[in-house]
Amino acid sequence: MLLRLRVTLPDRPGTLGQVARTLGVSGADIVQVVVLERLGGRAVDDFTVVWPGAARVERMLAGLGAIPGVRVDGVWRAIGAPTTTGQDAELLAQVAANPADGLATLVDAVPGLLAADWAVAAVVPVDWASRAGGGDATVGHASWRAPVPPQLPEVTPLRARSMTTPDGTHYAVAPFGRAGLVLVVAREHTDPLTAAAFHSTEVDRLAQLVRASAVILGDRLDLVGTPSVTVGS
Repeated sequence: MLLRLRVTLPDRPGTLGQVARTLGVSGADIVQVVVLERLGGRAVDDFTVVWPGAARVERMLAGLGAIPGVRVDGVWRAIGAPTTTGQDAELLAQVAANPADGLATLVDAVPGLLAADWAVAAVVPVDWASRAGGGDATVGHASWRAPVPPQLPEVTPLRARSMTTPDGTHYAVAPFGRAGLVLVVAREHTDPLTAAAFHSTEVDRLAQLVRASAVILGDRLDLVGTPSVTVGS
């Protein structure tokens, strides 16, 4: 199976090599490494690896934990192939080529780009957070792995951000800037794996895709509010 690991490690020569060797000895085949952050002598890297289905993840985590200064922030199943340069531009080109299905194209593609489980485009009341007990959101489109009905966090269409709910589900949310429409992307907690929260670079990437899609789709987004599925917070 394909796994994503988020590892925080000292930003010094040799440490990345130790991590790579440990992954290899454990049975993982590294197919991609993405640097999310380098700050204050520390780095945050995402590794995408092919992992033997019969192997125990605990062995790999124990090996990584034995490296001085290394911390595993999350390990979870990845959907589809690792992301490559140019995929965001290709996605936006697809949205522009068929704007009638542009929102659906975006929602269906984002989970694969961000190693998430599912995504929905929802119309959210502006005063969601101020309502007693939350409010209702109308789902305009949901990706194929989204639960029915999807459980959405209490969001307001103000700014892109990440959040985690008490059940351990991680969300990244980005507003389209019109009609109360937001894109919600989720990583679910699935024992024994524990997904990492969305990093600020992932939230920024999502926000850029949403802003560009909003420019491309324009007034079409105002039509998304037709009730199809209504969910509570």
